[in-house]
Amino acid sequence: MDPHLLRTFVTVTRLGSFSEAARELGYTQSAVSQQIAALEGDLGAALLHRRPVGPTEAGARLLEHAGPLLVRLDAARADITRLVGAPSARLVLGATPLAVTAGLAQALAEVRRVHPRVDLVVQVLAHEALPALVATGQVDLALIDGLAAPSDPLPLPDVGPLGTVAVAEQPLAVALPAGHPLAGRPGLALADLSAARWLDAPDLAPRPDRLRAATGVDGFRCATRYLGTDVRGLLALVAAGHGLAALPSAALSGAPGLAAVPVHAPRLVHRTELVRGSLPEGPAALLARLLDAG
Repeated sequence: MDPHLLRTFVTVTRLGSFSEAARELGYTQSAVSQQIAALEGDLGAALLHRRPVGPTEAGARLLEHAGPLLVRLDAARADITRLVGAPSARLVLGATPLAVTAGLAQALAEVRRVHPRVDLVVQVLAHEALPALVATGQVDLALIDGLAAPSDPLPLPDVGPLGTVAVAEQPLAVALPAGHPLAGRPGLALADLSAARWLDAPDLAPRPDRLRAATGVDGFRCATRYLGTDVRGLLALVAAGHGLAALPSAALSGAPGLAAVPVHAPRLVHRTELVRGSLPEGPAALLARLLDAG
């Protein structure tokens, strides 16, 4: 399959319009129609309904393949560009919210000391998006955090030849309102809180379905969804009784109106990993070494 035709197909499907896809891609509408017809001819199947525009059964199946295929093509191009390209004075670091720590700030300060003219960008993003952004060169490095068994790597999608290294593992704790009946315990099993109300904060804390999978216990009912990256806002909701959250213990230190109780079972940690592709010598490579050494 011609990747240009595949990209056009994905764009038409996403926008639900041949004319809107033509405008976004910089083609004429007739050129977009010809490309879709060529792809359908190559595969021997109708891929799109025309009125209204939407995928056929075969088109929906192709979409399942198209995203990963296009990411891998972009990743291959970015990998070769990094390999043969000149060192860049620009450093774009993608990070999940809880991965932006004082240790990272110190490492970035050392990068700036060695490369005083570095153009530094730190972009906070959801962990699901970051591996593909590293693979395709849209960010140079990424710091991703999540729940894991001790020394186990975080699960990442297969989007290209990326390397990972653990840069931190912290104890996991449950954030409880200060007056909660379990607030004074020295530790607890997550299963003991399966009947409690939990916050669903996908950008900050393990989601209830992840807690169910980790404990093998049903429950962990979502009481409130928190769609944001400000941990202070999340903790304010916990303190007011809107739901519980499992977070690294360091994130809960000194939070008003809260008790942080360590998780003793199952054995879990809050893990942060550095995700990287091939890097020419420069600010990004130096930051990768500093975080690896730390």
